[in-house]
Amino acid sequence: MFIVANFFVAIGQILDFLLTIYMYMIIACALISWVNPDPYNPIVSFLRRATEPLLYRLRKRLPALGGLDLSPLIALLAIYFLKKFVVTSIIDLGYRLKLGIGGIQ
Repeated sequence: MFIVANFFVAIGQILDFLLTIYMYMIIACALISWVNPDPYNPIVSFLRRATEPLLYRLRKRLPALGGLDLSPLIALLAIYFLKKFVVTSIIDLGYRLKLGIGGIQ
């Protein structure tokens, strides 16, 4: 059973790492949008291609606030929720399986 437990812990830690990286990418994209970046810059292009699918879907659902874009903030809150609820639950499940706690054996 320890193999399954280690699998859950590893999946949770990898998911936590990926969500953290994506969170920093959203922050970088929001900061870059405050200046007039070169759209042909490879870093700017990559950040836009990586974050725009999520931010575009959020922008479609949010009401127009007169030029104020809250989609990065909503995305960061959603990522924070996923990290604190889903990732922590997966890691805790792995540790509980490893220790044999909680009736799952």
